[in-house]
Amino acid sequence: MEKIILSGDDGEDIEFFVLEETLVSGNKYLLVCDSEDENEDADATILKEVSVEGDDVVYEFVEDDVEFDAVAKLFDELVGDEADIEM
Repeated sequence: MEKIILSGDDGEDIEFFVLEETLVSGNKYLLVCDSEDENEDADATILKEVSVEGDDVVYEFVEDDVEFDAVAKLFDELVGDEADIEM
C-alpha cells in the first residue's frame, strides 16, 4: 500500500495509506486511511491532488460538501463496503 505523508497544522507528520485513486473531471483524488492493516477498522477520507512540481505532490482534504459527496459515492462504488469514508 502506498504511503502519503502530510504535515499537520501543528507541524507533525500524518501518515495515510492509499486504498484507491481515481480521476474526476481532470482532478486526481485519493481514498486514504490511517492504517496499513487491511484487517483493522480504520476511517477513510478523500484527498485531492492540488499541485505537482517534479517529484513533489501537494494534496489537500476535500472540504466542499458537494465535491466530497460526489467523489465518496464514486469510491464507494469502487471499493464497496470496505471503506468508512468520513469528511
